[in-house]
Amino acid sequence: MAKPSKLSGPSQRQLRVGELIRHALAEMLARGDIHDDVLANHVVTVPEVRLSPDLKLATAYIMPLGGQDVAPVLKALESHKRYIRGEIAHRVNLKYAPDVRFRADESFAEAERIDALLDSDAVRRDTQVQRLKIDQDHEEDDGRDDDR
Repeated sequence: MAKPSKLSGPSQRQLRVGELIRHALAEMLARGDIHDDVLANHVVTVPEVRLSPDLKLATAYIMPLGGQDVAPVLKALESHKRYIRGEIAHRVNLKYAPDVRFRADESFAEAERIDALLDSDAVRRDTQVQRLKIDQDHEEDDGRDDDR
């Protein structure tokens, strides 16, 4: 059996285990199982958990609701990393409990940046020119169909 290329992305197992860990972590945060004042005052979302190919390192991407106070939330999660790893070991049936690290989720900021780019005057002007060309092509096609 040939080794998969590094460009192929995460394996099906990595994706499945990452999703199981994401659900377990989100449930712990929603129920308040992690006793911390900072975490108690924030609603925290876990959009994604990525695993290393050997499933020994899990990177959880975290974002507090509204995008406020990211650093204190990450610090609070880091201080409870050992407890979280133990809870994940109980909730997800794996041979080894992965070491969990927490990172701020940048996907929301990236989506806002793309929206701002698409909303810029230059892009709007270009898309309107394209739309006009498409409309003109359709009008010409409609005129040809009437002649037949």
